[in-house]
Amino acid sequence: MDIASLAGIILCFVMLLFGLISSAGLANIGKEYLDLPSAIITFGGSVCSTLTQFSLQDFIGGLKSFTLIFKTPSLNTAEMIQKIIDLSNIARKEGLLSLEEAASDMEEPFLKKGILLIVDGTDPDLVRAIMETELVSIEGRHKGRISFWETWASMGPAWGMIGTLVGLVDMLYHMEDPSTLGPAMAVALITTLYGSLLANWICTPVAGKLKVDNDGEMMMKEVMIEGLLSIQAGENPRVIEEKLKSFLAPKDRGGAEEQTPGGEE
Repeated sequence: MDIASLAGIILCFVMLLFGLISSAGLANIGKEYLDLPSAIITFGGSVCSTLTQFSLQDFIGGLKSFTLIFKTPSLNTAEMIQKIIDLSNIARKEGLLSLEEAASDMEEPFLKKGILLIVDGTDPDLVRAIMETELVSIEGRHKGRISFWETWASMGPAWGMIGTLVGLVDMLYHMEDPSTLGPAMAVALITTLYGSLLANWICTPVAGKLKVDNDGEMMMKEVMIEGLLSIQAGENPRVIEEKLKSFLAPKDRGGAEEQTPGGEE
């Protein structure tokens, strides 16, 4: 489990709760900050607007993707580079056909597919085309999930403002009683609060985390593509290693002495 994501959501709630208690007192939180009509307008309206922009299947898939932020991606580019180097050594000593046996024990389907294409004698340009097409397809599915959360993040504040306007209209109709103006204004602003919480506590952070995970996975698969094509071309394992290390930040390249002029990390 990714502790950072879980801790972030919990700590945001703790900070919010601390602010509410400090402002209104524990006994008044429910009275001052919980309003059912405001919640229905903000959360219900934003959910329905998001549903309008997606198919039911994509909407449900988007909701389910929330759990992905708590999973630690099994992405270790350095280990993958070493695995590809091992495969290149096998291919150099025993030939490309020997990779078929190595592929049978692999759990990574993308890498396994590439190896089997090479073993079958597929043209290098076709291997690249097939694998890059699958890469684009995978990234497209990921971006669909990211788009779901970005859309919901934009709908939350918008429906919060709609709720505020509804509350203001109601307040203006009852201005004959000045004592009601303050409470009415407070209720009107609660929808804006709910919309901001929905966007900045949940939706935007989830979209950001999914983007980070997607970028990591895409880089890993690009490493696989370049590594396998280099193996197919018969390049020296040392050359392959140096080529693939270029995907890593200098500090992650093991014993490499190369450093960028700007001190990149």
